[in-house]
Amino acid sequence: MYPQFDRRRLLIKPLAEREHDLSHGHLLELEAEPEPLDDASQQEIDKLGHALVAARQCQASSLMLMGAHVIRAGVARQLIDLMERGLITHIGMNGAGPIHDYELARIGATCESVPRYIRSGEFGLWRETAELNEIVRAGAAAGLGLGESIGQAIMDSDFPHKETSVLAAGVRLGVPVTVHVGIGYDIIHEHPNFDASAFGTASYRDFLTVCDTVERLQGGVFLCVGSAVMGPEVYLKALSMARNVAHQGGKQINRFTTAAFDLLPIDRDFQAEPAKTDPRYYYRPWKTVLVRTVADGGQSLYICGDHRQTLPRLRQAAIAAARE
Repeated sequence: MYPQFDRRRLLIKPLAEREHDLSHGHLLELEAEPEPLDDASQQEIDKLGHALVAARQCQASSLMLMGAHVIRAGVARQLIDLMERGLITHIGMNGAGPIHDYELARIGATCESVPRYIRSGEFGLWRETAELNEIVRAGAAAGLGLGESIGQAIMDSDFPHKETSVLAAGVRLGVPVTVHVGIGYDIIHEHPNFDASAFGTASYRDFLTVCDTVERLQGGVFLCVGSAVMGPEVYLKALSMARNVAHQGGKQINRFTTAAFDLLPIDRDFQAEPAKTDPRYYYRPWKTVLVRTVADGGQSLYICGDHRQTLPRLRQAAIAAARE
């Protein structure tokens, strides 16, 4: 057996001693006017708004898999409103997403300075945040997924800002909000009370929930927002499993819309994946989300911009499309 680090030696401090880089006041109000997009990007957003409305009309899935920076961008109110309107039917996060969501709901602040706290060995070692480990342990034992465990705990709490928790909104609305973790990726994995078995079980349940959502993707929408690895990879495996079952019944899942939201400028002509000699070949949102999985009849869109700008614009476009 390889040597193991003894986590009992760690010094865990309360969140009251941490300086936070982001406060609840950073969250955009629902009707705040975001910065305008360039004409080409706005046209893509408008197309996507129509696709979300069309998916709702035919009761197809609208799945969003996203990185934690989407929560940090302060667009929780916009995401919750899209869920309430039935325009987003499932949100999946990486493991950092619920940490920010939980801290914002609980103390109205989140995000620590990595350069500062990694030097002193304090990064991530905060007592209240580690209570997520107990929440997930109990939820997994009760048969819940990871996202539902945390969402239920926030909804049942007296946290001052739980109304802007995306995870709690999922439980309230019956809209799946799932969490897809990699062991060692997140600060709560540092703590002595982290239970890898519970997290693995709960997160795998969440993956199977994504697979169930993808079974209804025909005529629907998949959004990969600020996620270069988790989003494309979870979606890819879920789509393969859903298509395997569909093909056995003589059905197809081939006509839907995909969209990648990111900061990386790429060519407008992205309908073919880059050559293997091109470093951009390894950018998964391009080859997986925009090319390979829609090759049999779907359409794909790329939205370049800050999430604080693009997601409110998407909400506005979908609302406008529903009024037409």
